Amino acid sequence: MDHAPLRILAVVGTQNKHSVTRFVVGHLAEKLKTAGCSVDMFDYLDEPLPLFNTDTSYDSPGFPALKERVNRADVLLLGTPDYHGSISGAMKSFLDHFWHEFAGKLFATVVASHEKGLTVTDQLRTVARQCYAWSMPYGVAFAEGHDVKGEVIVNEQFAKRLEMLARDVVVYGGLLAAQRRADLSGAEPGFLARLRK
Repeated sequence: MDHAPLRILAVVGTQNKHSVTRFVVGHLAEKLKTAGCSVDMFDYLDEPLPLFNTDTSYDSPGFPALKERVNRADVLLLGTPDYHGSISGAMKSFLDHFWHEFAGKLFATVVASHEKGLTVTDQLRTVARQCYAWSMPYGVAFAEGHDVKGEVIVNEQFAKRLEMLARDVVVYGGLLAAQRRADLSGAEPGFLARLRK
């Protein structure tokens, strides 16, 4: 039985210092820590990441350390506001920096939206699929004012949905992480075979 702690990289995909996205991602991160996970937060406010540029991004001073953090993660908890039915530029830039590092890992998505965040969730699932990652079969969306006011969750249904997401990340993230490690160290055919060292 694999008992390694589940490693979560929580990405706050906004540069707005008063963002409810940051609060909700942080709230989920605390729940996951309580459940025994190791949680690493990547927040644009603390660690500005330049817009992705294929000519310069891989050589930028902070990239190797961030790449290692993504490599270590078993699950990517991705939080973004809904901007015109799409993910934020900050989230897109983060995702553009990586590809192979996402393979075989789980994406869990949180979207701040007054429009249910369906197109944004679908876009994050598309990135997961294109990068050979898994995604949760549902996303969590919430509306400022209705579900969250300031730094308070005011909707009981939303609170229960966050509990469900935290539980499911632990369960399914753990299963996928264990299988990913087995596939990377094994010899059987599979889509992760190309990443074996």
